[in-house]
Amino acid sequence: MAVAAGATMSGANEIRVLRVDRDSVPLRGRGEIRAVVWPGMGARYRTMHYVRLAAGETSAEWRHPGEAVYYVLSGSGWFEDRTAKARHEVSAGLIVHVDSGTAYAMAAREPLTCVGGPCPPDPALYNAHD
Repeated sequence: MAVAAGATMSGANEIRVLRVDRDSVPLRGRGEIRAVVWPGMGARYRTMHYVRLAAGETSAEWRHPGEAVYYVLSGSGWFEDRTAKARHEVSAGLIVHVDSGTAYAMAAREPLTCVGGPCPPDPALYNAHD
C-alpha cells in the first residue's frame, strides 16, 4: 500500500513519511537541531534528529543514558569524545556510533549536516517540548 508524503495510516501498524521542514520541532542547542522522530510525535524506542552546524560551529555537549548513532549527510568536521578526550574526523557518508554515557560534541570544519540521535530516546532533550 502506498502512502503519500506526510500522510499517516491509522491503525496498529502505522507508516509516516516525514519532512524536516514541516514535521519537526527545534531543540535547544547551537546550530540547527530538529527532532523529527521523537517521543512527542509518538516514537517510543528510537529518535532521528536533523543537525546542521555552520563552518566553525560546535554543538553543545551531549551525554545520553543510551547509545547514539549519526549519519553524516554532508560537510566535514569531527566528533569530540569528551570522555576519552579524543577527536574523530568525519565527512559525508560516514556513520558515527557513540556509546552510552559518553560525553560528546560535534564540530564543523565546513557546514556539517548529520541525522541520527540517541536510542532509546533521552527524555532530557525534550523537556521543553513535552
